[in-house]
Amino acid sequence: MKPSTELFKLIKSLTKSEKRFFKLSSSLQQGEKNYLKIFDYIETQDEYNEASLKKEFKKETFIKHLPSEKNHLYKLILKSLRSYYAEQNVNSTLKQELKNVDILYNKALYKECEKFVSRAKQIAEKNEKFYYWFELISWEKKLLESAYESGEFGTDLDKLVQEEEMVIAKLRNLAEYTIVYSKINLIFRTGGFTRNEAERLVVEDIANYHLIKGKNTALSTKAASICYYIKGLCAATNRNYSDSFQFFNRTKEILDNNPLIKIDSSQRYLMTLIHLLRCYIDSCEFDKAKELIVEIRDLPSKKGFKSVDIAVRIFGNVYNQELVLLHKSGNFDKSVELIPVIEKHQLNFTEKVSKEMEVLLSYNKAYSYFGVGEYKKSLVYLNEVLNDNEQNLRQDVYSFARLFNLVLHYELGNYEFLEYVIKSTNRYLSRHDRDDKIENICIKYIRKLAKTSVEINRLEIFEEFNMELRAPLEDHNERVVLEYFDINAWVTSKLKKISFEQAILMNLES
Repeated sequence: MKPSTELFKLIKSLTKSEKRFFKLSSSLQQGEKNYLKIFDYIETQDEYNEASLKKEFKKETFIKHLPSEKNHLYKLILKSLRSYYAEQNVNSTLKQELKNVDILYNKALYKECEKFVSRAKQIAEKNEKFYYWFELISWEKKLLESAYESGEFGTDLDKLVQEEEMVIAKLRNLAEYTIVYSKINLIFRTGGFTRNEAERLVVEDIANYHLIKGKNTALSTKAASICYYIKGLCAATNRNYSDSFQFFNRTKEILDNNPLIKIDSSQRYLMTLIHLLRCYIDSCEFDKAKELIVEIRDLPSKKGFKSVDIAVRIFGNVYNQELVLLHKSGNFDKSVELIPVIEKHQLNFTEKVSKEMEVLLSYNKAYSYFGVGEYKKSLVYLNEVLNDNEQNLRQDVYSFARLFNLVLHYELGNYEFLEYVIKSTNRYLSRHDRDDKIENICIKYIRKLAKTSVEINRLEIFEEFNMELRAPLEDHNERVVLEYFDINAWVTSKLKKISFEQAILMNLES
């Protein structure tokens, strides 16, 4: 039996049209439909409550077999969804066609079977479904054997074998690109941007892989789109936004020019746009970034982009980037105004938003409130990050969150507590090999500031802080800190006695 929460989540995930289709298909069935009573009742619940369900139907005989009834309902919903999406999904279409081929062949209806194989193969070829294409060639060879037995020799076996070899080569080529993509994606998802020579060498090895560095190595449109996407990720990981933009833009062009492949690669297309958005923001092309946000949010109106998965990914990625855009442009008031809107929408995607997106949203909310001087609210959101450390996820964010935490406690005047926080931060950074120059400089001066009560002395410390930051911030590796927290703007705000927001705007103008 499926756990009750899974049934509840499945019902709650259904769109209005999916529910209508389920009800319609159920109405065509004969016999008792106790499962519909369960469906309707669970649909009304905000949280799953089995006790309430049992109480509602205590007089019904089916309640004695509730586990099996729920299991039956779960299976019926999935069956309904398979039918609903059968015509909308290429994989579903090809699976159905292969079932038809199998049935017709077993009935010795070879000519009819051949028609289905031919039709399905065209679909597989157009959509670059190499696995299905390979399977359909196997059926063609099977049908050829039957034809030989009947004395028919119309089909050229050599051509069929050549086609088979070509499909295998494309399948192998695509699989290899997919493996390389998994490697660079893992690096980005676990550590974020490269910070030292060792990390950069790992990325360089991927960028120099013969299928990535070489020319004309992709044997299909899908493989080509993945190739440029990998190039873009490698460049982005090294914060080379110029190259990153070119590679992601090329990925977009390939997919735009091949609509069927674009629909089948909807996730990659969306993430390509997200990466292009990051490039615009990091290049301070804010107007272009705003235009692209509108384009991304419009994607669900397009064919192939109507899934819940796409909607969730758009929600998490776009709102995160919108907050970053407002931070980079020094518009913290608007970023704070956006937070209630985000949290309202977030309720619609409970348990669907990825951990990475949750962490980034919490961090960016904390940064928004910091930017307007609401340090207590900022700390609430930052603690969501600090108290939920996933060991295999975005250690860059968790590390810089600890530096951010030091600045927050200083602003809140928690000077005595700061010494404990500093020791804890040192241990964490050392354990995760994140104690680089910038981190050590920040810790050194925040410790000094916490121990000083005289304003003039603090200004002197900030002067020293500012001087010592200059050289590291010229280093490409060390400047990564500015992607997470503009420590330069914060120090400037203290020296010039202006707001953090004003300091960011001043740096933008200079």
